[in-house]
Amino acid sequence: MGLWDKITGEFIDIVEWIDNSNDTLVWRFERYQNEIKNGAQLTVRPGQAAIFINEGQIADIFEPGMYELTTANLPILSTLKGWKHGFNSPFKAEVYFVNLRTFTDNKWGTKNPIMLRDPEFGPIRIRAFGNFDIKVSNPKKLLEEVVGTDGQFTLDEIQSQLRTLAVSRFSDAVAESKLPVLDMAANYDEFSTFLCTKMDDDFARYGLSLQKFLVENISLPENVEAALDKRSSMGILGNLNQYTQFQAANAMETAANNPGGGANAGMEMGMGFAMANQMAQSLNNQNSQQQNVNTQQAAAPAAPPPLPAQAQFFVAINGQQTGPFGLDVIQAKVQSQEITRQTLVWKEGMASWAGAADVSELRNLFGAVPPPIPGA
Repeated sequence: MGLWDKITGEFIDIVEWIDNSNDTLVWRFERYQNEIKNGAQLTVRPGQAAIFINEGQIADIFEPGMYELTTANLPILSTLKGWKHGFNSPFKAEVYFVNLRTFTDNKWGTKNPIMLRDPEFGPIRIRAFGNFDIKVSNPKKLLEEVVGTDGQFTLDEIQSQLRTLAVSRFSDAVAESKLPVLDMAANYDEFSTFLCTKMDDDFARYGLSLQKFLVENISLPENVEAALDKRSSMGILGNLNQYTQFQAANAMETAANNPGGGANAGMEMGMGFAMANQMAQSLNNQNSQQQNVNTQQAAAPAAPPPLPAQAQFFVAINGQQTGPFGLDVIQAKVQSQEITRQTLVWKEGMASWAGAADVSELRNLFGAVPPPIPGA
């Protein structure tokens, strides 16, 4: 650098940033020895913010507009520098421009399948992908928490962290929803709205705001999709008799359109008829067998249900727990007066021990007792 270039480049008259990229979040204004001339012009374009840093401290933040850098326009920096009556000499400060526009079409997707317990298919794995839009909501926090002293901070430097955050929150939301996989496609908008709200605080920690979160697709493993396709095909085919007739008709049409096929065409058509007849007969036999089974089941007399389980009682005899005993054993002990009305008994379901005569199942074993004689 020549002497004149050094002298003229030492003091900056215009401070501005024209963004030629599509992914720069923060850009530091480069100047010789960080010196800015008193009265320099600061241009902050729409979708930008300018942050002045002096000796490691954030001094002033400028919104879009044109400014002449004087004591009036730099109140915090003037306080830090002690310019009580204005300043006429160049001053040193770092200037960072922050891009405030919305960054769209940021891709997210599951690197590994998400394990779920589906109510219809059981344990299953799914993949999902989509995109999200972000913008800087707090330039100061972004500079303090993420950018630091990076002279050109691009979206790629934080996109991986945001993508991981999006996948984690999506996996948690899908697991909590407990929706069947086949019903998830009808709830993409609900997932998007819920996740946008849920992740807003996560993005705010970096000085960013989540403008939109979209779920583009939720897919199953290839083998599960193939099984679903077969299941759908069977549902579409419906009656196999009609299907075999349809296949036979197609074979006849193919043979008619190929008169030069000769014996081979006739043989193929005959084989097609034979296979169709075999399939139809097999299906009819299965239907007949099923009808016979249903008829036999309908004609068979209904079997009585199993007898209920007999209650089992524990009995306190001579201060010792005995049993459990069935009702027949209890009755024998009542007859031998080994169990009296006051004998404590207990069975499963009772809150505590009770006298035998107070239990409904045992009360009838003691017979009726006359009431006391009046006036006795």
